[in-house]
Amino acid sequence: MDSSNKKRNAAKASLEFIEPGTVVGIGTGSTVNELIRLLPTVKDRVDKVVSSSKSSSTLLQEQGFDVSTLNEVGPVDIYIDGADEANKRLHLIKGGGGALTREKVLAGAARRFVCIVDESKLVGMLGTFPLPIEVLPMAQSYVSRQLVKLRAQPIWREGFVTDNGNHILDVHELNISNPLEMETRLNQIPGILTVGIFAHRCADILLIADESGVREMRA
Repeated sequence: MDSSNKKRNAAKASLEFIEPGTVVGIGTGSTVNELIRLLPTVKDRVDKVVSSSKSSSTLLQEQGFDVSTLNEVGPVDIYIDGADEANKRLHLIKGGGGALTREKVLAGAARRFVCIVDESKLVGMLGTFPLPIEVLPMAQSYVSRQLVKLRAQPIWREGFVTDNGNHILDVHELNISNPLEMETRLNQIPGILTVGIFAHRCADILLIADESGVREMRA
């Protein structure tokens, strides 16, 4: 089974968590794009939908959905998104698509966070995938210096600007043996808007697609 089929299977499995009258938050990325294509099949259950990025909003509108803002809908019943890495505690690295700030806001606002991945994203320890960090442009060099002090290698994602008008540093070689501690530590550095470690607000349910189907892990 190829990767695209696994992503589609994980996305399809998440549909069962959308109950009638649900306010649904939608993330960003290739697995979520599969979800958006499937979402019209449960449109009668969706009360309102909010999105973590302009790209996802565009795809949702193409599928016939009116996209609301978080301020309009209040609490989100369920947030469905992918991840770049996930561990057995359901801590995640997210932000490969650059939407980590809005993703973290929606995850925080959601009563339930369902993460959909294929088996390649499940890891023993986070950090092989470079950690995305959204920074204010004026603070990019300063933040980079602070990360180097942590023996990490930050690389500016050139030619990319987030939906919020900021820059992304992709951080290599960072020790994330304790995701909760590292997320807290990085959040103290002035100029960092959002860290792509989702540990304090981890997934509630992780749906993992592999050759045999989709299995579920819960926090």
